[in-house]
Amino acid sequence: MARELPDYANVTPDELAAACRAAIEECEARIGALVAVPGGERTFANTVLAVEEARAVVRGARAAWGVLAEVSPDKGLREAALEWGERLDKHAVGIGLDERVFRAVCEFTGSDGGRGGGGGTGAQAAALSVVDARLLRDVQRDYRRSGIGLPAAERERLRGLFDELVELGSGYLATLAGWRDGIVVGRDELAGLSEPYVEGLERVGDGYRVSLDNPEFWPFMCEARSAERRRELLEKDLCKGGAENVARLERALAVRSEIAGMLGYSCWAAYVLETRMAKTPETVAAFLDDLRARIAPKAAADLAEMADASAEAGGSREMTQWEQPYAISRLKQTRHAFDDSEVAEYLPLDACLAGLFATTGAVLGIRFEEVTDASVWHPEVRTFDVREAAGGAPFARFHLDLFPRPEKYKHAMALALRPGRRSADGSWQQPVAVLLANVTRPSADTPSLLRHGELVTLFHEFGHVLHEVLARAEHPRYSGAETEIDFVEAPSQMLEHWCWEPSVVGSFARHHQTGEPMPAHLLAGLAAAKTAASGVLTMEQLAFATLDATYHSAEYSHHDGASTATYAEVYAQHGQPYVEGTHLQSGITHLFGYDAAYYSYLWSKVLGDDMYTRFQQVGPLDPTTGAHYRRTVLERGGTVDGEAMVREFLGREPSIDAFLRDIGL
Repeated sequence: MARELPDYANVTPDELAAACRAAIEECEARIGALVAVPGGERTFANTVLAVEEARAVVRGARAAWGVLAEVSPDKGLREAALEWGERLDKHAVGIGLDERVFRAVCEFTGSDGGRGGGGGTGAQAAALSVVDARLLRDVQRDYRRSGIGLPAAERERLRGLFDELVELGSGYLATLAGWRDGIVVGRDELAGLSEPYVEGLERVGDGYRVSLDNPEFWPFMCEARSAERRRELLEKDLCKGGAENVARLERALAVRSEIAGMLGYSCWAAYVLETRMAKTPETVAAFLDDLRARIAPKAAADLAEMADASAEAGGSREMTQWEQPYAISRLKQTRHAFDDSEVAEYLPLDACLAGLFATTGAVLGIRFEEVTDASVWHPEVRTFDVREAAGGAPFARFHLDLFPRPEKYKHAMALALRPGRRSADGSWQQPVAVLLANVTRPSADTPSLLRHGELVTLFHEFGHVLHEVLARAEHPRYSGAETEIDFVEAPSQMLEHWCWEPSVVGSFARHHQTGEPMPAHLLAGLAAAKTAASGVLTMEQLAFATLDATYHSAEYSHHDGASTATYAEVYAQHGQPYVEGTHLQSGITHLFGYDAAYYSYLWSKVLGDDMYTRFQQVGPLDPTTGAHYRRTVLERGGTVDGEAMVREFLGREPSIDAFLRDIGL
């Protein structure tokens, strides 16, 4: 039977606490039942599946209720969701160190796991299906990686360290969620920015407040003519999270290093990467080094071109961090006839959503129907059911929460509120996902107008939504986007390509006042501008991937201030001169969750770009290719290794060539 989601519109902190407490109690009851099974009576269903069902109860509560920490306008709900999210995460750590459950799994496999016991039922394990055998392997690997084989005192120490990581991550993210900063500028200091942008800013006396929220921050960095105010805003952004988050991160790095050592790994990266496509830190280092060498000439040429474009517009030739976005914008305008503000006039949000739905619907054979009576946490949230294009009942649902609000998650991401999976009673549990973003808010007389970068973000995150709602994996562990973390971004990276196809964008881009389609010269400029400064932008991604890898390497020196010194050094090496007094690492959410894995964005982009070549060969909306992609990649979730899925979809070995072409090499 499918688990019901909360009544988000009416839920209270007490109800949230009661539901999460009940989830922990149900999980404990399930664990108690599975460990009580006599050793000689163990089966895959009453042992391995029972472990996963117990875990799924807690994971389900974490997903369904934890989202309120990111989105609820009610402070009490946010705080309760944060508190219970920590409790659920810590409970999950405890399951991984429960010796009773480990012994039960060993009894099923007929091994002693190095700890004694074993019920002699190994023949059952040998007869499992491919997916069930994968699940057993992963469950056994989880227990090994949890430290179950360590002496009791060391296991207790390990659990304390894992729990501390949960607390550090919660504190880090909560600080960012509540961070409020920005600058107040005069009307003359908004020169270069559009009237709709100016009208959308908060008035503070005679001035205008520019916040760090993306819809305000990035247009200002790209268009404002005042270099001094751009520098001031950037410095604020590079310090968000404050000294307290620097301290949390440095403590987390030390804790991760200690955990890795206790478990027999050379560093945290070695521990994390064991379960990824890359497998080892050496593979990641080689990947990043190879890309850096390939990109360096393009990045150098880009910087020279950017300096020229900036100087021609009266700006500086020195490509500091606060000059680069402005220079890139000038470069696109002068060399490629691409004006982001002008393009935005043709990208009202409703038209973009219609285009997104029409494009993905045509490719994947599905359609979307808005639901007006769904229970949601804010009146601005929109809800859609997903159906097969040929008809039939809805098989999935998703929510769109797209506009900035105080205390709401500041960036963009997609989450599964409920995974698609086979329930214990044999029924199918319909998946429910949510897409969080912070696009330009509509004003009284102007709709939300998306900059092209916001359109790309919308398509990217919807790629994650599609991964979740098209899930067909039987086990919750492999549902939707539950894949290797260095594959999970590939479907989203691939979907971005449709935002650069003139035929696709031209099918829905309409002027918000006249309804006229986007002119041919803008569509052509859009395509031409794709590789503008691509070397510099890729080098920026390489900088953060390298920083993340360095933080979690065996060579990293753990001492106060080391994270800032490392940041300054790594970024300078990648053409991003350090801004004195700043600490970028205090405000990057990916350092908790994508730790030692930020390289995944570039790794996944290589795969996503390569997969898109299939569509380039036959047309971006080809339904036959789309059906093959849906079947071989999206529906399978994590039941197959990412590399094997890509190889099957492509019909050949993956290649980096498409990635290099995409950035103009």
